[in-house]
This record gives sequence, structure tokens and C-alpha cells, in this order.
Amino acid sequence: MAKRDFYEVLGVPKNAGDDELKKAYRKLAMKYHPDRNPDDKSAEEKFKEAKEAYEMLSDAKKREAYDRFGHAGVDPNAGFGPGGAGGAGGGFADVFGDIFGDIFGGQRQGGGGRSNVYRGADLRYAMEVSLEQAAHGHTTEIRIPSWDHCKACSGSGAKPGTKPKTCHTCNGQGQVRMQQGFFSIQQTCPTCHGTGKVIPEPCTVCNGMGRVKNNKTLEVKIPAGIDDGMRIRSAGNGEPGVNGGPPGDLFVEIRVKEHAVFQREGDDLHCEVPISVSKAALGGTVEVPTLSGKAEIEIPEGTQPAKTFRLRGKGIKGVRSSYPGDLYVHIQVETPVRLTEHQKKLLRELEISLADAKHSPQTKTWKDKVKDFFQ
Repeated sequence: MAKRDFYEVLGVPKNAGDDELKKAYRKLAMKYHPDRNPDDKSAEEKFKEAKEAYEMLSDAKKREAYDRFGHAGVDPNAGFGPGGAGGAGGGFADVFGDIFGDIFGGQRQGGGGRSNVYRGADLRYAMEVSLEQAAHGHTTEIRIPSWDHCKACSGSGAKPGTKPKTCHTCNGQGQVRMQQGFFSIQQTCPTCHGTGKVIPEPCTVCNGMGRVKNNKTLEVKIPAGIDDGMRIRSAGNGEPGVNGGPPGDLFVEIRVKEHAVFQREGDDLHCEVPISVSKAALGGTVEVPTLSGKAEIEIPEGTQPAKTFRLRGKGIKGVRSSYPGDLYVHIQVETPVRLTEHQKKLLRELEISLADAKHSPQTKTWKDKVKDFFQ
């Protein structure tokens, strides 16, 4: 199949400038990159086509040859112009480093190579706290793993009295270039793993790593109102970076323990309060707990099971809230158990005295519904 015109592939006019070429290629690369289109052969071909077009047109000499002789001008086997993809000046590796370093976050270092400086990994620490600690705030200490410079080798990784040597594979660059026909790919040196140095005699204390594993104690301040599943970020307390890169962060994940009395829903609290049958029937005062002390609620006469009372502002003030939530008290009318014969006699007499429907409106309504159902 004949190749399409490179300007047509990028969708730019023949007088397009470098910025316009780069912008057009960036757009196509983002759209058709294989990582975004797995198992899509059509997208892969379009990606390769755009990559080739940009490589040729972004190089002044190749572009001049292409404008004069077309595809033959940049064909390494045709004998025109400056040659093909593997020729000098603006090869694939340079294009890859320039464009994809911008798109996918690759870092560059002086001299045009891709940097092997990496940020350290983040660490996660799960911390259990009580509901009271989560509501009012809490300060505590935790121990986490850390890495310190090896004192024996002063962090060099080499045995005392010796020094690291320049890697002979990459000549200290940390990267090697692999050439396969049209493609020229730069990758981390397999010998020194990107450091540019090799250690003939590793330090026996750190095994050539230049650092030793330790533990350190950190103070963690838990803000008032924090909820289950939230995270606290401690910057720079993750794993150390590679080749001088910045350290990662520590994320403390909060797990709020189950409470014996309260259940939390957002900024609101819920609790169940049992009362006696006589208290529900006659009414009275009931003492209920809150996170800030005790409170009293008035139980009206004839209170039914599952009745809910709301105490405003007795919940939790969340970390992002302006006002505290509420406390919802759910009344549970408790049926008496283990009655004496005298108590049972009294209850039977009470039941007879309450036979009038006006004392049990729900029972009367329910019986009427059942009666209608069977008619």
C-alpha cells in the first residue's frame, strides 16, 4: 500500500511551522497511542504513521528532501537527501523523548537523554481510632519503616576504601540506545540499572545499596471530625527516591472502631434507648448519652416503639462541615421478662381493663384491615 502524504497524515498545510507540527502530532499520539487502544490494530497503524510523518517533517533536512522528492527523498535505500529513520539529526529517540516526555510525564536531563531519577513509592498505614477520638481529634505516634544512609560506606554502596566505577556498558549515561532498523529506542542500562555506576566491591553492611532499613517514629495529628476511610497525608515520609529522586508520601488511612452505643452516619449519630412499657404508656424523663456528656429527653404519654427523638447539634462536626450534626434517639419499648405470678396476674387484669379500642388504636385499625382483607 502506497504511503499517504506526511502533511495529510498530520492534517497540516505544507507551510506549517514546528509548533503546528508538534501540536498536530501530540493530538494524534494521544488519540491513537497503543496504551490507550489495546488490541486495536487500526489505531496502532495510525499511531506509527503519525510518528513517522512527524519524525520526517520535524527535521529540517529530511523535510527539505521530502518536499523536493517525496517519499523517495527520505527512503534510506533510494539515495536521496539525508537518509531515513536511522540517519543523523532528529532520530526517533529524540522525537520520543521530546513529545512523549511531555505527554506521559517523562523527565529529561541535560544532553537530551531521559532521566533515571524516580520519585519514591508512597506508603500506607492503617490506623484504628475510637469514635470519641475521631469526633474530638487525637494526637498519637506511629512507627514506620524508613531507609537511612549507610554509615559504613557513607551512602556510596562501595566497600570502605573502594569507590564505584563508571559503567562500561553505558559509559556513565545510565541509558543505552537499541537500534532495530527504522526504530531507535533508548532504555535503562541493564548493567547499572540507570545509575551510571557499578560497584565492584559492595559494602558488606548495606550490600551495595548505600542505605540500610530502619524504623522511625512519627507524630500523627488526627483532626476532629475525621470519618472512617479518610486519609491523612504526611509528605516526604514514604520510601526514598531512586538516584536522588524525591521521597514518596505516607498516607494514614483511618479506621473508626465500632462503638458500643452510637452508630455514625455522616455527621449524625444514632443510638437506641430502651424504656419500660409503663414509661412508654405514662411518659416521663429519660437520660440519654451524648459524646459531650448526658442529656435528658421528655417521653410523652403513649409513646410507641421505634419513636425517634432528635437532639440538634449533638452529633459530630465533620472536618469539612460548618455545623455539627444531630443525635437521633430511637426508642425501644422493652417487654418485661421473667415475671412472677403476682406480676402476671396484674398484667392480665391490666389487659382486660385495656380492652376498649380507645386504648389500642393501632390494634383496632389493624383488625379492621384484616377483616376487610378476608371479605
